[in-house]
Amino acid sequence: MFLLDGKPLALNRPFVAHGTQYPANWLRLATPAERAAIGITEAPDPRPYDQRFYWGWTASGTLIPKDHEQLKTQWVNQTNTTANTLLTPTDWMVVREADNGKVMPSGVKEWRQSIRYACEDKITALTLTQTTEELANYVTYTSPSGGAPTDYNYWPKKGESAPSVDPINSGDVIDLNLSGTSVTGAADLTSGAGVDTIDLTGV
Repeated sequence: MFLLDGKPLALNRPFVAHGTQYPANWLRLATPAERAAIGITEAPDPRPYDQRFYWGWTASGTLIPKDHEQLKTQWVNQTNTTANTLLTPTDWMVVREADNGKVMPSGVKEWRQSIRYACEDKITALTLTQTTEELANYVTYTSPSGGAPTDYNYWPKKGESAPSVDPINSGDVIDLNLSGTSVTGAADLTSGAGVDTIDLTGV
């Protein structure tokens, strides 16, 4: 990191020193002696830190935490926003069910509920933290497996909790409520021969 009058200079950007304008590539092309001649010094780059939770480093090398209560409020709001963003694409199914009784697929309904449960669990974990460091560790931790339900960044995916379906075998009795639809086909369901077509027009 290059410093001029104690302030950092960004590479590939023009700057002014002692009334003289220097082009963007000057720092890279100049020799150490040329930089020193105009008062530019070099210092180690500052250690990185997560700006979401800390303000920076103290002179003694410890992190300066942001206000814990403000961070809790911020991350609770962010968690609710994430949950709402995940649910929004299937909200129309809720409206349709309320409007005309068309039942939402059970897998989608279960997934939506799992999102709500996950959101509640995350908010509980956030509010139970006592320090900024605890909150930061919870939000940034990833399980060795690459992601577990207890991780903050884990959210259930559609289909994960979908119930298993047993295959239909020869001789099974199938009860289909197809009121108002037409069923056509040339088939032998017992032997499995033929092609079955179900016309669901109007459903």
